Amino acid sequence: MKNFPLSIKAVVIDLDGTLLNTAPDLAHAAELMMADLGRPCPSLETISTYIGNGVSRLVKRVLTGDMDAEPDAALFEQAIASYQKHYGEHVSLHSRPFDGVVAGLDAFKAMGVHIACITNKAEAFTHPLLKDTGLFDYFELILSGDTLPKRKPDPLPLLHACEVFKVKPAELLLIGDSLNDTQAARAAGSPVFCVPYGYNRGRPVAELDLDAVVPSLAEAAKMVKKA
Repeated sequence: MKNFPLSIKAVVIDLDGTLLNTAPDLAHAAELMMADLGRPCPSLETISTYIGNGVSRLVKRVLTGDMDAEPDAALFEQAIASYQKHYGEHVSLHSRPFDGVVAGLDAFKAMGVHIACITNKAEAFTHPLLKDTGLFDYFELILSGDTLPKRKPDPLPLLHACEVFKVKPAELLLIGDSLNDTQAARAAGSPVFCVPYGYNRGRPVAELDLDAVVPSLAEAAKMVKKA
């Protein structure tokens, strides 16, 4: 068990389900996509369990109703084009920061630690979303799903952030909401906190290999200090 407060020099934070409640806009784009295809759409509740592995996996799950199945290739090409168009047009219609996010970011900033956002969402959606919700300027580094050759659960984005900030993996805290985040942190050798309100495929985050479940980013900031 780690001793709290943890001594860190950098904090990296996941986007969907951790910083922002993006499920309503992701689901809205899925509804419009399925309408284009003339198919019935799953509920918002179901779509929320599909979020967390990037847009193409989300689209495949909406099409098949399965976490890992592969839809017909031609259907998928048609669907992903429709989805990206609709999501791009409505990326921040209903997406808002979760409670405690702004207070937490302010606390990390006041502490003087490096702050980054690491997401599997494509940059074309990540940057407008962070700008529209007023969070963009908090981050010294933003790594999207297509910034580097590999993305979470691979440790590469975390190790890249360590290089940029010139910190050791043990001095970098990841705050996320899912298995992707805990696997990436453990592979990198970094501590990891998870929020319980995000998108972990409908499973409780307490089941994951993590250092703490934190009710909000504001509470997470109270559990760390600058090394």
